[in-house]
Amino acid sequence: MSELHLSDEGLDEEIARAEVYGLLAQLYQAPPAPDLLANLRVAVTEAPTAGGFLEEPWRQVVGAARAQTDAQIADEYDALFGGVGKPEVLLFGSHYLSGFLNDKPLAQLRTDLAQLGLTRDEALAETEDHIAYLCEVMRYLIAGDDVAVANLTQQQRFFATHLQPWADRLCDDLAAHPAARFYRAVAQFTRAFISVEAQGFDLTA
Repeated sequence: MSELHLSDEGLDEEIARAEVYGLLAQLYQAPPAPDLLANLRVAVTEAPTAGGFLEEPWRQVVGAARAQTDAQIADEYDALFGGVGKPEVLLFGSHYLSGFLNDKPLAQLRTDLAQLGLTRDEALAETEDHIAYLCEVMRYLIAGDDVAVANLTQQQRFFATHLQPWADRLCDDLAAHPAARFYRAVAQFTRAFISVEAQGFDLTA
């Protein structure tokens, strides 16, 4: 992961948006790799513009990474999202949108992904409505080379349909869970970033 700078202007903003989505995808997909946590612990915590909305939530993520070992964070991930049976916190959109896994929201997502020319990697165990997968799709829609797909219109449509309606509720559940320390900070940062994204899309509507 390259050094992450949370910029608010120009092309740097698009790079930062794609990097944040990519980072969130990694954090939610699996226990963070040692090199990812090492980069987090030395990350810049000051936004280029003083008082930036994401500055404090980002500082909390970096601080939480510094406060725990790799093993402690991996154990926390497993306690929250792994285990036998139903996980403590579910990371799937269908759960929040319909109350059931593998339900109609997942079918609609698959239709929309097909229209974008995107398919699921069969090596992945999770369904496409996993928060990590959705963040990775958003990263592609921002940074991809195919401008017919990777453009602001597609970003806004995908975000409004498949991420915005439930991400805050996931963040609420995660931040409130007693086992969450590092991931409480991740949840607060996710919530702040989703809010910034929603505001940005509203301005372009």
